[in-house]
Amino acid sequence: MLDARNHQGKFGEDYVRALASAAGLLVYQHDLDLDGVDLGFRMPGRTTGVASPCVEAQIKSWSRGEMKQGVSEWHFNGLNEAQFNRIAGDDFTVPRFLFLVRVPSNNMDYVEFTTDGMLLRHLAYYCSLQLETPIEKPDKSRRRPVRVPVANVLTARSLLNLVRSVELAARSTA
Repeated sequence: MLDARNHQGKFGEDYVRALASAAGLLVYQHDLDLDGVDLGFRMPGRTTGVASPCVEAQIKSWSRGEMKQGVSEWHFNGLNEAQFNRIAGDDFTVPRFLFLVRVPSNNMDYVEFTTDGMLLRHLAYYCSLQLETPIEKPDKSRRRPVRVPVANVLTARSLLNLVRSVELAARSTA
């Protein structure tokens, strides 16, 4: 059986894989995680502007976040400066995102079964760090807080829209 940390992380990735599957996207994973990318998401085939548009994500699962009344963003402190740098900035060929999957603290509550089907708990969120400046001398021992808007719920539709935004950006520069 997986230890609690790996179990939570695997569930977070599988949660996002389920969304990608529902969106009709291909999921890819590099053979080694040396670049801060956990999963990539690609639209198969040619679209009107770009062949096989894609985005990549670093996926973090989080069981400690609490929503404070009147707050419109999560304050996530789970990235060290090196991890932050792997997804921050605007110089990536493929756009990168942070996907934050909120999970229950008890792994037996990750899923719930009803007569209508299976419910994955809780919600996932996304944020782009494209406008953030990478840290000049990153230190793995220091944390870099990130604000993730509560409105950026990651769903099959929003994931598909992130990939489609690459296509729209390519068309606007052509």
